[in-house]
Amino acid sequence: MTQFNPACERRMQRLLSRVFAPVQIQRNLKLVVDHQCFGSEVLPRLGFSMNPMTELKLYQPPPEVRGMTSLDKEAFTQTITVPALRVPTGVLNKVVKSLRKSTLQRPGLPRVVQDKEESKDFRLVLLDPHRVSSPSSFSEAEAEALRSFCVTEELQHYDLRLTYDNLKSEEVLEAVLPQGQDVTSAFSRVGHIAHMNLRDHQLPYKNLIGQVIMDKNPGVTCVVNKTSIIDSTYRNFKMEVLAGEENMLTKVKENGMMYEFDFSRVYWNPRLSTEHQRVVQLFKRGDTVFDVFAGVGPFTIPAARQGANVLANDLNPESYRWLQHNCKLNKVESKVRTFNLDGRAFIQGPMKQELPALLKGKATVHVVMNLPALALEFLDAFKGLLHQEPLWDENLPTVYCYGFSKDDNPDMDVVQRASRSLQFPLENLCSVHFVRNVAPNKDMKCVTFPLPKEVLFSSDDKQTEPSEEPAPKRQKCEETMAS
Repeated sequence: MTQFNPACERRMQRLLSRVFAPVQIQRNLKLVVDHQCFGSEVLPRLGFSMNPMTELKLYQPPPEVRGMTSLDKEAFTQTITVPALRVPTGVLNKVVKSLRKSTLQRPGLPRVVQDKEESKDFRLVLLDPHRVSSPSSFSEAEAEALRSFCVTEELQHYDLRLTYDNLKSEEVLEAVLPQGQDVTSAFSRVGHIAHMNLRDHQLPYKNLIGQVIMDKNPGVTCVVNKTSIIDSTYRNFKMEVLAGEENMLTKVKENGMMYEFDFSRVYWNPRLSTEHQRVVQLFKRGDTVFDVFAGVGPFTIPAARQGANVLANDLNPESYRWLQHNCKLNKVESKVRTFNLDGRAFIQGPMKQELPALLKGKATVHVVMNLPALALEFLDAFKGLLHQEPLWDENLPTVYCYGFSKDDNPDMDVVQRASRSLQFPLENLCSVHFVRNVAPNKDMKCVTFPLPKEVLFSSDDKQTEPSEEPAPKRQKCEETMAS
């Protein structure tokens, strides 16, 4: 067994005398020194990990908050000791600016407080105990600045009261939820609504989590949790209000456009903003865009604002209603024609009627199919869409079709599935763009290709007619809200 080393004890005491932190941090520091002095076998025997430095945190939550399901904000209050510098008021702003990397950064806490002696000529600048434990902790530039402002580098002790309001959401949730389990404070922001996807082990704390998210994010007045996968025709999902007002009517701004809708009755994903912008930038004034699964208009409206003529369709009556509303809201209604049809019926109806004249022109025709759970299956609707191949040079439509893939090679997977639907090989005709990772083994991809004339002008008489079956059988989705 390793023998106790008195020199290590003296070294430990010197270190402890320089640390301005809660008692728990001092205990953790002692463990670090013990580990350095006594060897690697001591800490595991005491039940501590081999990396005790990871435990050094400014806030050590009281043990009684663990397992709390109803939020008690007062239970998180704690007084800690932090280092501070006594600074003349005449150079206060300059000193704070020079020490911006070393000052204490906490929500709702000032970096400058009244001097203990209540002198009008001095203030205390609070320092981060993780960065500053002694005068030697200052960088060379910081020390030089302090000397130039005639500030004594002697550190003061300041008792600081930390409350719930000074904690980050992650700190609160880590203190409450069972140790060793995943703690998440991530959410999608949709106007005033925060949308979460809680895991099973988090559900007993769902209302507390909702309250914390609302408290810590200004402007959030409603927190909801998805209660099931998106399995309806219209891609809306069942949700539960965890905290705040039950108001699902919201307004969001994306890429300079405003959108209003009822979040509980339509589909909206703020994580697709970049993709919307990427595709719309490919459209030019005078182009025609067919938006097959338009939703409330995130492709349609910026395309129309850019000068394209848009035919936008969505099966969901609520999405259709808000699509029309948002066209008026953004003053592009004159550039958009809206339809409330099944996607296949839209392709084989309005699109089929418009294409012959468009193919004679020079402007590009674009077809956007953003229904990643099913859009690849709708590509067969183009088979033999136009029966007679024209004599002129075709201006073939460019298709942007989205799909999910769990395959080890997702690019190849979506191309093969698109090829099967079209009954035509796309391998050398298309490009595949990575949109986002939906889950650890699930990617969202966009396959872009010119619609082959061999597909569009097929002489196959077995062209599929618009389905007269109830729409739910045509567009049932099984994507999660993370999609």
